[in-house]
Amino acid sequence: METHEKASELLKIRNEVAACVKCKLCKTRNLTVPGEGNPDAKILFLGEAPGANEDKKGIPFCGAAGNFLNEMLESIGLKREDVFITNTVKCRPPENRDPEDIEKSTCRPYLNRQFEIISPKLIVLMGRHATATFLPGVGTITQLHGRTLKRPDGRVYLPLYHPAAALHNGSLRATLVADFQKIPIIIKKIKAREEDQKKAEKDKSEQIKLI
Repeated sequence: METHEKASELLKIRNEVAACVKCKLCKTRNLTVPGEGNPDAKILFLGEAPGANEDKKGIPFCGAAGNFLNEMLESIGLKREDVFITNTVKCRPPENRDPEDIEKSTCRPYLNRQFEIISPKLIVLMGRHATATFLPGVGTITQLHGRTLKRPDGRVYLPLYHPAAALHNGSLRATLVADFQKIPIIIKKIKAREEDQKKAEKDKSEQIKLI
């Protein structure tokens, strides 16, 4: 899919989310927060739920946690415009409570479509809710942070501590910053593996032609 087609499809999702009344969060939200970023992003960052600042502006990670995320992106040579950022739910839960399972499952189709359109090489799961949603039963965020995991669907996931949690805990902050530095290395490994697969397929194709 070409970039302009991706952008058009993502805009459709944005408009659908803005009009969504499929769960009770629609009754208490101010603005929906569908996510934003590069339609061709190699990395998609997935948080838990919009907070008060996000609910007011309709922009994901626009508060203190967002500033911290921006700093970490800059530390690996990236900007927000290079990646795509969204959450497991598109509306703020009241009083910043945890999103409920029914709310996450209701929002999941929007998220799945974003995954399909953008087709990121790496999905970074920020926090326990994002991790539990996509890696259920695999382990806790404490056990999995900084480790890459590949699901049967072929997608590669990297669980990390949530920036908001790290802001209030010095040891978590140091761990998150260290884990974040693994991202460029992981992307290089994924690209190298894809190149090897393409070469193997090409070699196999040529062998068949020779026969």
